[in-house]
Amino acid sequence: MLSKAMQDAINEQIKNELYSSYLYLAMSAYCEANNLPGFAHWLRVQSQEEIEHAMKFFGFVNERGGRVVLEAIDKPPVEFESPGKIFEETLNHERKVTAMINSLYELALEEKDYASQVMLHWFIDEQVEEEANASYILDTLKAVGEKGQALVMLDRELAKRGD
Repeated sequence: MLSKAMQDAINEQIKNELYSSYLYLAMSAYCEANNLPGFAHWLRVQSQEEIEHAMKFFGFVNERGGRVVLEAIDKPPVEFESPGKIFEETLNHERKVTAMINSLYELALEEKDYASQVMLHWFIDEQVEEEANASYILDTLKAVGEKGQALVMLDRELAKRGD
């Protein structure tokens, strides 16, 4: 059974994962409106992944005899300066999520909650991948610039995510 503290912390993380989904969906909408369908596709896939993360936590709470309590999700920003700024924000956001996951793990250690520790290992590995992906795209944007043929080529590359 989950402790009250762990249950509350995971419920907060469910909200945070759903906000992440909402944020990436807002970024996707911005990219669609700015004729960057590949960027939009990549961000929609990212949004869907965040929902899957929330549901993984949701299922875990239920499996451990806890109670999921959903909280309100903040409205994400809807305007962004550029693709580069989107991926700067994406990388910063993923780093923030990593810190949240690390805090959950610290709580699990403190409470000697071994089942939560095992479950959180998956998220720790996932965050390494999330940060690496955002960093790669941001570094690529910095290298090629945000105009011209190179941006179009990167947009086409990002459209292939999930193929």
